[in-house]
Amino acid sequence: MLRRLILLAIATSLVGMPALAKTVRTDTIRITPLEPPASGEIPKAAENDISLESAADQEDAADDSVVKAEDVPAPQVLYDVTALPTPVARMHDQLLEAATSGNIERLRMVLESNEMPPTLSLTEIVDPIEFLKESSGDPEGVEILAILADTLDAGFVHTDVGTAQEMYVWPYFARYPFSALTPEQKVEMYRIVTAADFAEMETFGVWLFYRVGIGKDGTLHYFVAGE
Repeated sequence: MLRRLILLAIATSLVGMPALAKTVRTDTIRITPLEPPASGEIPKAAENDISLESAADQEDAADDSVVKAEDVPAPQVLYDVTALPTPVARMHDQLLEAATSGNIERLRMVLESNEMPPTLSLTEIVDPIEFLKESSGDPEGVEILAILADTLDAGFVHTDVGTAQEMYVWPYFARYPFSALTPEQKVEMYRIVTAADFAEMETFGVWLFYRVGIGKDGTLHYFVAGE
């Protein structure tokens, strides 16, 4: 029930978004350049052109940052957690131990030991454990612990190697092209989500269920669902 509510809320927020404008053919108009002012200041029209060009560049960069799973090549899927860097392995083990304990307060200690508060929601929250309890299908937060445990037991990927965003991401489906999934991989995936959940995510081309991201220094960056 929790999974479908998450996906339904995300899908609802996307309904009604304006369609992209159609491309309109334009003709080039040759304009005789003006003589530069003696003061060396940039003419007003030129300043506006620079501002518009800068805004267009920023918009293109923002568009490029949103990458659907279908737009990237299939990354290498990893399963051997013993090969993880020591700080990453330590955080992974602490999270998994807290998740399988059945006591969500055990997770509080792990979160508070983190270098920075991890992202648990796409909106602002006050108390992380209370938020996770509210997100769970039961009042004690056991379901959310089970989701965390299943996520950490799945295969993972090592992303953005050599950059400031280098990270280990569970499950690998969050960074894997859906069209490249084999029947065996779909069996792995259906241990985390239902076929109905996946059908909804496939519509948007992105993984919308829970995922975990741990930096190479062992910092937990997120345990979050949504886009």
